[in-house]
Order: sequence, then structure tokens, then C-alpha cells
Amino acid sequence: MVQKPRMCRQTETPPRLQPDISLSKRKRESLRPALSRLLPQVEKPVRYIGGELYASPSTAAKSPLDVALVYPDLYDVGGSNLALVILYDIARRLPGVQVERAYLPWVDMISLMRAHDLELFSLESCVPLASFDLIGITLPHELAGTNILELLDLARIPLHADQRGEDAPLVIAGGPVAYNPEPFVEFFDALCIGDGEEVFAEVLTLVRDLKQEGVGRRQILQALAKLPGVYVGSQPKPCIERRVLADLDGYPVVTQPCLPFVETAQDRFSVEILRGCARGCRFCSAGMLNRPVRERSATTIVRAVISGLSKTGYNEAALASLSSSDHSQIAQIVRRLNGRYAESDVKISLPSQRLDVFGSVLAQLTSAHQKKGTLTFAPEAGSQRLRDVINKNVSEQDLIQAISAAYRGGWRRCKLYFMIGLPTETDADIIAIARLANLAYDTAQEAVPEKQRSQVRLSLSCAVFVPKAHTPFQWCGQPSRLELDRRVRLLRSSGLKKRIDLKWHDPAASQIEAVVSRGGRPIGQLIEQAWRRGARFDAWSEQFVPAAWHEAAQALGLDLEQLAGATLSLDSPLPWDFIDSGVTKNFLVAEYQRAFHEQTRADCTLTSCSSCGVCQRPTIRTRLAQSRRDRQEHTRQLAGDSARTARAQEAALEPVKLGPPQAHLMKANFVETGFAASDFVEPSTEPKPAKSDFAEPLS
Repeated sequence: MVQKPRMCRQTETPPRLQPDISLSKRKRESLRPALSRLLPQVEKPVRYIGGELYASPSTAAKSPLDVALVYPDLYDVGGSNLALVILYDIARRLPGVQVERAYLPWVDMISLMRAHDLELFSLESCVPLASFDLIGITLPHELAGTNILELLDLARIPLHADQRGEDAPLVIAGGPVAYNPEPFVEFFDALCIGDGEEVFAEVLTLVRDLKQEGVGRRQILQALAKLPGVYVGSQPKPCIERRVLADLDGYPVVTQPCLPFVETAQDRFSVEILRGCARGCRFCSAGMLNRPVRERSATTIVRAVISGLSKTGYNEAALASLSSSDHSQIAQIVRRLNGRYAESDVKISLPSQRLDVFGSVLAQLTSAHQKKGTLTFAPEAGSQRLRDVINKNVSEQDLIQAISAAYRGGWRRCKLYFMIGLPTETDADIIAIARLANLAYDTAQEAVPEKQRSQVRLSLSCAVFVPKAHTPFQWCGQPSRLELDRRVRLLRSSGLKKRIDLKWHDPAASQIEAVVSRGGRPIGQLIEQAWRRGARFDAWSEQFVPAAWHEAAQALGLDLEQLAGATLSLDSPLPWDFIDSGVTKNFLVAEYQRAFHEQTRADCTLTSCSSCGVCQRPTIRTRLAQSRRDRQEHTRQLAGDSARTARAQEAALEPVKLGPPQAHLMKANFVETGFAASDFVEPSTEPKPAKSDFAEPLS
């Protein structure tokens, strides 16, 4: 769940704006005068003003294709979303395309907008969202469904694709949740399945060209349906093959992202160092859906970090991926960057660490500044039996060695991620979580000098298992809410040391996530009915209203407990069967069966091909910067290199030019606190202020 903001939820259900079914194109007239009168009344008005460094120029002038990219959550959350950063960069490089951004306002602004009849607007030029030709919305997680309806309603765009008139924007979606598009298909004109870099450019180019030829909406949708990886609900196809970016290293890194005025969820410069994961955790949709593994080279990554930090003024770079420490050249990358920034306070963070890879070398290579943050590991299960069931392929000894290396290397804070409700889980497995956490804490205490033991911090975060489409556990049910509550109570009473901080996900929200994750088209009706009863911001703990979902389910004759908890037969037709993710169903069935025999399967990048099916396409294969099998020896060699040698080897790279961060910080503070309601700030010319929070895992 997202950290909740400091404000009370409005308990009344706000009146919905009524979209015009025969929607004609909104005039591209700026809404700034109306908006400026509302800004002094809301929290963080800079969420809504635009004008950031590196944003596209704002203009109300019409272009051949006007595109709005929308993240269905707060600016604070979506402003640094890496997928949106990449797609925004793609769109603004295309000739004849003008791109802007929009985010869902917070509840205080939504109430004011409804009260003052102000429709949702774009960030750059502050024109109505309904005046754009195409709106691209990302689907980041299952709980974003009601937010999507909220933003469509605020924009006065009909919720259902079949109700939109000829001049209405094309509403297109993509993202992780699109792999089971059926719960959302009625709300979108089209959905893009898979990696977005190539298909998004093809969609924009096609729509731009057809609109210039005067082609109508129906014909455009027919043409979109012919593009590989595009699903148009009104033009069904028997199979939609996921799009895959074959060569990640050959695709440029965005080094000039828009710089938000507020601190965002990932407030740092991020480089995707690899895409895909072959570890094969059986609950993990990201690991199954992003295969094969494609790495960027060390030189590409180092140059991108240097360029990005120079252009943004950040003092932290995140080496982002599903498992950053799995990169075949990770030690070399960290060493080279540490050498480059040895005389500065720049921090290189690895958002996601593997227990069996992180050891004394990586602990030593991380900078002292970074070690002030929190190191994160994900054992997922407390017992080895259950780790074998989920194919985690890490041992208790891996955790103890990683914790010992980290705390001996200077770390003082660590977070452990576990999951409750996994298939075959027993009470003994729950109690084992507490035992393993206590052992990790004792190990950390022993690894530090006695005088520093009071500084040792360990936190425990427990997610709830959610069966996901296209995974071996897609046939498994989720335990009931009462049972999950019982297991949480059992964990809390299992003797956790007092200095271990325990947090857990809300089982009620996780149940809704499970229902949507495995749902078909009827679940789209559930999402809409829940929204009409006041559901929105369901991923925010204080905004989540379970009653809205239960009332909606009752009205539709649905049983949420049964939908989330149903164990499906292996030959049952699934709503997402027509989506070809690349991983074959035979492989998923085999992994499901191996799980219940507690049999593991090794990472194919370290052994031999696992025959999952992804690499059957002639152009798709695993692309590693070097062999992962000799990584351990290579890492040991790198550990002996001095920082001086590393700096000498990097001398040919561009010099670092960190800008004056305080000027930008002062401007942001002025905008937020001394803002003149009738004026909007001009685009900033100073770099982003330095931040030092440690990155969270990407999962």
C-alpha cells in the first residue's frame, strides 16, 4: 500500500460529472484562469501547474496528433514512473506529434473541480484532456481500475469505448495489468500488450497518418487491430502476441526526464540496467512476463548515469531492474561509478538485491553515503520447504551471509520482504518467518561493533499472496480474509524481537487485487459499480473503502471471497488465454506441478534452457553483457581494484557537472508556499535538488 498522506478522507461521495455521449471535440483553450482560482485552496498546488525543466513546450496550438500520457494516480507517484518517462520521450521525438502529461488530482482538488465544473486538464498547456486526439493510460496495478474511471469522468470522456463519438479521443492503455485485459477492455479503445517502446511509436505514427488522411474512428481502430501486440476489444483476434524489445542495450536511455517540483516516489535519476528475470519465482508475474533477460552493457550504463546526473542535478542514481544484483557486470558497474564519484556525495543505489548474489564484495563496493539508507532483501518465505515450493532458490544460509556481509560492510538498516498466504503454507511456515527474522537480527548485532549495536535496525514487511495471470500459481486460490487475518495474528504472536518493526498489507485490498487479477469482463462491471459507490485511490490505505466493493459485488450477484479463493482446474479456460506472453501454458502447468512436489528449477542464465518457450521466436533471445557463470570470479577480481585505478580507467568519460541544486530548491519552495494564484511559474532553468532516500525494490 502507498504511504498515506496527512489529510482526512472525504466521506461523502462526490457528484459525478456527466460526460456527453455525443462528445464533440473540446476547444483547446487554456483552463489556467479557472484553475488558478482553485490552487490556493489545495494541498501542494505545484502538482497542477507544469513548467518543469525538460517538459515539452506548452502550447494550445493544434498539431497533426495531440497526445496526452496519463498516470492514474498522484503526480507525486507517477511523476517519476520510468515507463511514462520512456513513452513521453518517444512521443516528443516523433514528427507531427505533440505530447503532454496528466495525472489524477488528489481528493481535495477533485472535490473543487467537481464543485466548480472544471474538467481534467493536461499539465503542460492546461487544456482539457478531452481535446486531445489520443490519450495513453498506463495500467500499473489492479487497484488502479477505479482511478481510471475517475479520471475519465473528470475529463468528461464516456467511460465505455462503444459510447464515444467520432470526435472523442482514442483511449489506449498498456502496462503490466494489460496482460489480462478483459476486466478493462470496455473502458479502452485499444490495449498494447508487452514492451511499449516499439509498439507505442507504431500506434502514434499510424493514428497520426490516418487522421491526416481524414480516416474515421472505426477505420482507425480496425487498422490498430492489425498491429502486432495491439488488442482492440471491438475487433477481437484469436491470439495477441506480446511485443518484446529484442535489444535493450541498443535502445537509448532517457537522460533528460522532466524534473517534478515535488519529491516523487522515485525521486532520483533511474537507469534500467536490465529487463527480464529468469529466476522463475512461481508467484511473480513480472518475472514471467518480462522474459527473456536483456542487459545493458556496463559502459552504456555508466555513461547514462554520468550524463543523467549532469543534466538533472540529482545526487543519486538508481540502477533499476527486477533484480539489479543479477546483472552480469554489476560489480564492475558499481566500482566504475564509485570511482567516478569518489570525491562527491553521489549515491549509487541498487533497488533490488538477491540474497545469493549480495556478499562481501558488493557490500564493500557500496559507498558510505549509500549505507545510510536501507538495504532490502526478499526471502519471501520463512521455511526452506516453502521457498522450494515458490522456486525462490535461496537458502537460510544465503540470508545470514548477506546480512553479515552488509552489517560488517557498514550498513545499519535492513528490510526483509515476506509473503503470507502462499500455496501449501502452514502455521509452521508462518512461525518460521519470525524465527528467520530473529536470526537475521541476531546476525546483524553480532556483525557490528558492540558500541554500534543500538544503531541496528531491521524491518519486516509481509505482502499477501495474489494469484496472477500468466504465472504457475494462476490456478491457485487466495486464503479467505479471516484466514489471512489469523495468519497475521499468528506472526505477530510468534516471538518477534521487540526491535523488529513489522508491517503487513491489508488483506481486504489484496482480495480485491486477486479478484481483478483473474477476472473476465464481468469484473469490469464490478470495477465500475464500486467506483460509482465512491471507490477510488484503492491502493491508498486511508482512501480504500471495502464496503464500496462488497456492495457492488452484491448488486451484481458476485462473491468476492469465492472469486479470490477459487482453485481452478488446469484445463479450465482462462480469460487471458488468448494473450500469448511467450511463456507456454505447458511450462506453467509443469511449474505448477513441480511446486506441489517441492521441486525447484534453476535460472536458465546460470545453467541450461528451461524450455519456457520465450526464446522460440527467431529474434528473441537472452542477451547478457557477459556470462553470469563467471561473474563470481570476475567480482572477486574487481574487489581488489583501488578507487584510484577505477578513476583512471574512467578518465576518458565526460566530466561530471553537478548544477546548483539550492537554486532549484528555493524556486520549488517559493512556488509551493508563496504562489500567486493568478500567475503560473515559468519553466525552471536550474537542476533538481539533491535527495538521499534509498530506493525500494521494483516488484
